[in-house]
Amino acid sequence: MDQSLIFENAHLYVEKEASEIPWLKIFTKEPYKELGDVPKELRLQLFEVFDIIEDEMKKYYNPTKINMASFANMLPRVHLHVMARFENDSYFPNPMWGEKLRDAVLELPDEKEFYKRVAIALKQFSPG
Repeated sequence: MDQSLIFENAHLYVEKEASEIPWLKIFTKEPYKELGDVPKELRLQLFEVFDIIEDEMKKYYNPTKINMASFANMLPRVHLHVMARFENDSYFPNPMWGEKLRDAVLELPDEKEFYKRVAIALKQFSPG
């Protein structure tokens, strides 16, 4: 099993991104190029998964801000980045792809417990 995989169902999967901050990525299994190409039901499911992850991040980490991004220039397929940001992370307030402002050492709760909570919440929701 892929070590970065947190959750999957028939239509979507969620992976963790190696980073100093909590950072998950939501992918559609079908490699749609643009969000508008995704069938409406699946688009709704994609955003429901985002909502669940955002809620779990807020409850577990109490971040300064949740960031969501979808560039898909380097990997030209639909996927959403969900990131818990902190005033003292290495890049804040810049985007994680921006200029690093400091060397941060964040003291955060155990990430494995967070991944477990996300997987449980997504399994309870998951229609497929």
